[in-house]
Amino acid sequence: MVDVYVTSAFVKNNKGGNKAGVVLDRQDLTSSQKMEIAKELGYSETAFLSDSNKADFQLQYFTPTEEVPLCGHATIAAFSTLMQLKKLNKQNYTIETKAGILEIQIKEDGLILMEQNCPTYFALLDSDMFACCMEKDFIDCRFPIQIVSTGLKDIMLPVYSEEYLDALSPDFKKMAELSKENDVVGVHAFTLIQNADITAICRNFAPLYGIDEESATGTSNCALACYLFKYYEKKSQYIFEQGYHMGEISRIVVNISYHGDVIDAVYVGGYGYVLGKKTLYHVN
Repeated sequence: MVDVYVTSAFVKNNKGGNKAGVVLDRQDLTSSQKMEIAKELGYSETAFLSDSNKADFQLQYFTPTEEVPLCGHATIAAFSTLMQLKKLNKQNYTIETKAGILEIQIKEDGLILMEQNCPTYFALLDSDMFACCMEKDFIDCRFPIQIVSTGLKDIMLPVYSEEYLDALSPDFKKMAELSKENDVVGVHAFTLIQNADITAICRNFAPLYGIDEESATGTSNCALACYLFKYYEKKSQYIFEQGYHMGEISRIVVNISYHGDVIDAVYVGGYGYVLGKKTLYHVN
């Protein structure tokens, strides 16, 4: 028997967001059992939180098909769960993940921010590569298509408008092949918004990991903020919204500390709330 909290992360006005499973203090579970739990729940990721000898907590992340080294929304979900259960007693924590030791900041208003690695910019890609899996004419050629990582590698794909972004209809099988060939988690499509409150609206596709589309992705939006810092506008905060196409509007905040053209630190975060708790009885 395993108790699992269902928590939505990156919510906007306590609505929408991206659901994750959160399992607390079950060091006895094997990797295969964790995979089984993640598959039964069916969310894009489930977080397993336990004790650590290197940090305040250890976090492991499982999709329905495999373990991944890091997941932004599942981390926000895990700390939102701890917050609601009144298990947090300070403002700064560290977590041990397979992407390294990362810092978590808890703000007084409930905003949870997760440290990411400083960005690494990888290959520039040609728009022709996408003709096999989506509407190539929707791509905004004013900006480069590039692989960027602050913990996980994603393709940053600029799109001309909100209308074109919403109209994207990927061939997920071919997109999964494209992702595998380029050694990335998936494709993060975005369009810039002329709005003082929002930097861009996004859609995220990760079919290689069994996630055709996701309503909120912390690591991808963190990479996007660093991409925009390099190619568009240098500022200390970027706000993204995601999930419109799925009817689950999410808001993701990225804070950047920098000197000149050099990024010193990156944090991604948002708000979350616990939707309920499930008990799984058939975990082998």
